[in-house]
Amino acid sequence: MTRVAAIDCGTNSVRLLIADVAGGEDGGSLTDVERRMEIVRLGQGVDETGRLAPEALERTFAAMRGYAGLIERHGAEKVRVVATSATRDAANRADFVGGVVEIFGAVPEVITGDEEARLSFTGATRELAALRPARPYLVVDIGGGSTEFVLGSSSVQAARSVDIGCVRMTERHLRDGDPPSPEQVAETVADIDTALAAVREAVPVDEARTLVGLAGSVTTVAGIAMDLPAYDPARIHLSRITALQVHEVTRDLLRATREERAALGVMHPGRVDVIGAGALILDRIMREYGFGAVVVSEHDILDGIAWSLE
Repeated sequence: MTRVAAIDCGTNSVRLLIADVAGGEDGGSLTDVERRMEIVRLGQGVDETGRLAPEALERTFAAMRGYAGLIERHGAEKVRVVATSATRDAANRADFVGGVVEIFGAVPEVITGDEEARLSFTGATRELAALRPARPYLVVDIGGGSTEFVLGSSSVQAARSVDIGCVRMTERHLRDGDPPSPEQVAETVADIDTALAAVREAVPVDEARTLVGLAGSVTTVAGIAMDLPAYDPARIHLSRITALQVHEVTRDLLRATREERAALGVMHPGRVDVIGAGALILDRIMREYGFGAVVVSEHDILDGIAWSLE
C-alpha cells in the first residue's frame, strides 16, 4: 500500500486527495485519508484576456500552501500536481508553474485534454463494476473551462475535450444576468450545441449505454434534484438522476436570482455564479445525445491522478 497525494488544479477549483492506494487483480483499493476542495477561480478572465490574473494566482497559491502542509503531515510518499484547462490556455502559465514548484517542489503537469479525459475515466469508472451499469460508458466531466467526453468500457475507446465549462460559459454569455435573459441563455445553448456536434464527430456517443457525470456542476444538480438540505457526498455518489429532473433543476436555476441560488442548502458559495451554466451544459448533453438518466460520481480526475501513482 502506498500513500499518495493528488492535486487537481482546474479553472474553478483546486482540489487535494491524500489516499492509500493498493493494487490488485480485483482492481485494488483507494482509501481516502484527506479530501479537500477550494474554489479559487484560477480561470478568472482567461477566456477574454488569455492570461492568469495575479489575484487568481494568489488565491490558488494560498490554497496550495495549505495543501502542502497536509501532505507533509500525512506523510504522502508520492505527489502529482495536474493542471487543466485554464492553465493550458494562459500565455503566462510560467508564473503558475513557478509558484507550484516553490510550494510543492514538483513541476505541475499541464496536461492535454486527452490525458485529462483518460484520468477522469479511470477515476469515475474503476469502482462502477459493483453497480453493473450497461457498457460502454460515456463519462462527462464538466469543468470550469472545458468539458471532457470519454467513451469506453474497461479502457478509453474515444475522447474529446471541448471548451465549454461553467466558468467559460458564464463569462462569455451569462455575465450580466441575475437571472440571465432568455437571449443570453439562447446564446449559451447555441455555443454548447456547436461543441456537442464537434464531440459527436470524434466520439461515437450513440454507442454509449450509460452516462456518467462528474464534477461540481453535476453533483450540485444532483443534490438539488434529490432535495437534500445540505451537500452530502455519500448520498450523491452513484445516485441516478433522470433527464426530467436535470431539465427542471436547470430551468429553475436559470430563472433564479443570485440570492435564491445562494440560499440552496447544497450550494457551495463558489458555485453560485456559475451553476446555471454548468447545469445547462449537462441538460444539453442529455437532450442532444438522448440519455434518460445520468449516474453521478463524486470520483473523477482527482481519483484518476491518485490511481496513476499506485
